[in-house]
Parts: sequence; C-alpha cells; structure tokens
Amino acid sequence: MEIKQTAMDGTLESSDIQITVSKGTNGVQIDLTSDVQERFGAEIKQTIAAVVADFGLQNVNVKAVDQGALDCVIKARTITALQRALGTNAEPAWEVL
Repeated sequence: MEIKQTAMDGTLESSDIQITVSKGTNGVQIDLTSDVQERFGAEIKQTIAAVVADFGLQNVNVKAVDQGALDCVIKARTITALQRALGTNAEPAWEVL
C-alpha cells in the first residue's frame, strides 16, 4: 500500500487527538505535540506506530497533536486518517481492529 494523499482525522478538542498522515520517504516518522508528552509520549508514539505497522506501511509521516486522548481514540483516529490517505475509507480495515 502507498499513501495517495495527505489526510487528517480528529480535532483539537479536549480528550481528542488530531492525526495528519502524509507520504514519507524516510521510514515511519512521528511528530508528536502533547501536554502529556513527557509522561505518555512514548506510549502514544507506540500506539501510532503499531497501527501504521498493521497497515504494512514503510514510509509515512504522521503529525499528532494530542489533547489527552485515550489509547482507543488514538488508534481509531490513526486508522481513519490512514484509510483516508490510502483511499480505502469506504472499506473498513477489519484486520487492524
């Protein structure tokens, strides 16, 4: 699979996360901005990286702006952004759920 377009999901509201996905050239790059980055940054990045790996993507840039989202929200927003970027949002990615 290959990223076809830049896509986003989520909001900047409290308890949410905004995920923006774009085509990359240097592996999986995750740029995280979060008020809780010092305490939970590694776990947030790990959740995002796991979803990207489930999609089998090798080169992708992910920008995440966290507002205190739970793990399940991070995963859901990442899945949706990736499906939009891949052009597969009409077909649920059951294998990554």
